[in-house]
Amino acid sequence: MIDDFLRYLENQRNYSIHTLAGYRDDLNEFEKFLIISYPDLDIAHTDHFVIRHFLSYLTDSLHLKKTTINRKLSGLKSFFRYLIREGVIEENPVDSLIRPKLPKRLPKFIEENEMKDMLDALTEKDFLTIRNRAMLELLYSTGIRVSELVGCNIRSYERIGGILRVFGKGRKERIVPVGDTAQIWIDKYISFAEQKFPEQFKRFEDPLFLTKSGKRISDRSVRRIVKGIIKKLSLNFDLSPHSFRHSFATHMLNRGADLRAVQELLGHVSLSTTQIYTHLSSKKLKEVYKQSHPRS
Repeated sequence: MIDDFLRYLENQRNYSIHTLAGYRDDLNEFEKFLIISYPDLDIAHTDHFVIRHFLSYLTDSLHLKKTTINRKLSGLKSFFRYLIREGVIEENPVDSLIRPKLPKRLPKFIEENEMKDMLDALTEKDFLTIRNRAMLELLYSTGIRVSELVGCNIRSYERIGGILRVFGKGRKERIVPVGDTAQIWIDKYISFAEQKFPEQFKRFEDPLFLTKSGKRISDRSVRRIVKGIIKKLSLNFDLSPHSFRHSFATHMLNRGADLRAVQELLGHVSLSTTQIYTHLSSKKLKEVYKQSHPRS
């Protein structure tokens, strides 16, 4: 049933390989729990008491974080929803559970001047530095996810129109504009890559960003590159590829961008997901108010 569910997510819902791997791990863990705790239980007779026992197991025995537990419960809820669709069960046993309450955490971002200083510090003219600068400029310019960045092919970037076509969650395509500075560095990188990898960098379906050996770069490599830049430049803030997305959204809103426009650019399905950035921009507005108003 787990295999059938994952095939359904892959073929019908277009879930990414990373999401599918996460679902498989979580559901396999639930399966092992059932084998040990309820060896004679049919999946069709799983009720909310069993799920509550599993929740206690995750909390008390494995000592998992609330965020991890919530993720596992989301996977279970989707799995049982699929079983309802297939007529295996009638009710979703996860629906009646109260999930662990998560603390509200604001996304990490860096200030505009810090972003500029960091990017401008990448001045070397070798292939890897130019590639890294192009990738980071693109992340900041568009707010795309690192998975969307590494998934880009040559055809994804349109030089003339200054746009990038990316596939987000659920393989949904969206078009995002690319800023002038990012275009300059992408064009520099492309000119370099065309000469360095004439065979691996000529077809539209070839990957846009390559490793030093000419293969598609991975999201893990991008994360390692960002960490390496932070260490090399001795910067006093923590940064991940996703921080560029947070910084993009925050800076756009700080400069007056419409919330729904930012939602479209980020590829958020729900506006409530984008609204977390209004807390950050509101904080900035309060600082401006305190500095500017005579009776603040």
